[in-house]
Amino acid sequence: MPRSVITGGAGFLGSHLADRLLSEGHEVIVLDNLLTGDLSNIEHLFKNEKFTYVHYDVTNFMHVDGAVDFIYHFASPASPVDYLEYPIQTLKVGSLGTHKALGLAKAKDARFLIASTSEVYGDPLVHPQQESYWGNVNPVGPRGVYDEAKRFSEAMTMAYHRSHGVKTRIVRIFNTYGPRMRLNDGRALPTFMTQALRDEPITVYGDGTQTRSFCYVSDLIDGIFRLAHSEEPYPVNVGNPYEMTILQFAEKVKELTGSKSEIIHKELPEDDPKIRQPDITRAKEILGWEPKVSLDEGLAKTLPDFKARLNSTTGG
Repeated sequence: MPRSVITGGAGFLGSHLADRLLSEGHEVIVLDNLLTGDLSNIEHLFKNEKFTYVHYDVTNFMHVDGAVDFIYHFASPASPVDYLEYPIQTLKVGSLGTHKALGLAKAKDARFLIASTSEVYGDPLVHPQQESYWGNVNPVGPRGVYDEAKRFSEAMTMAYHRSHGVKTRIVRIFNTYGPRMRLNDGRALPTFMTQALRDEPITVYGDGTQTRSFCYVSDLIDGIFRLAHSEEPYPVNVGNPYEMTILQFAEKVKELTGSKSEIIHKELPEDDPKIRQPDITRAKEILGWEPKVSLDEGLAKTLPDFKARLNSTTGG
């Protein structure tokens, strides 16, 4: 039975990864200090004898008893709301946390996968974004704490691969959505869906012509699972290349929910990327992967989860 460690496993993506690994017969150990994660994401796993949760800050020395086969380093604030509130913690988990997790991988001779991000491309000057593109990042802007933490974590990962022979994998994750996203996450889907279900004004930043590409969580996790079991040490984009404007996305959410909300516009945040679309050629060639869940299907799967949690918070 393979043993897998997931840092940040109580978060949105980490919890879905835990579900997938357990379904594949892995024993799973989640390490999370719950800075932005939530036990409600993994409480359904507590009765599973192959699952263990440890409340832990992974910027400290990491030790796990026994053999470890895979380490998935997902610990990090991952939305602008979070990394603007926790800038130092974001930098620390991307640097110190990555260092400690790689140290554990080296000690255990485990495969290591780092959850990187499309944010390493910054506000891109190349479209769509290929892994060979080095990015356009403002290191001293408010978003720089996340962008540079992830760029550093990629560099650290490759250093351990080259210097110590650690079997490393780097996934660059593009916009992902699905059940368990925090209601106050601050990203487009939870913001729009929460506002629409409450019939509150839907807030679009700027004129709404900036683009994003949204991948359903099960597709993303499948790409990550395939990458972890591949022999590819260099970064691989995983995301849905179907691109749309933020305004179109807001209108789609409004239509799906049957909301009476009006769409209003607010000032665009500093360094907000104007375009975002993955080139997934490498994922197709190396992993035999591409997304299967359409946006309409994915939103329909996500809506009941948001409705249920909103009702529970309002007593409805």
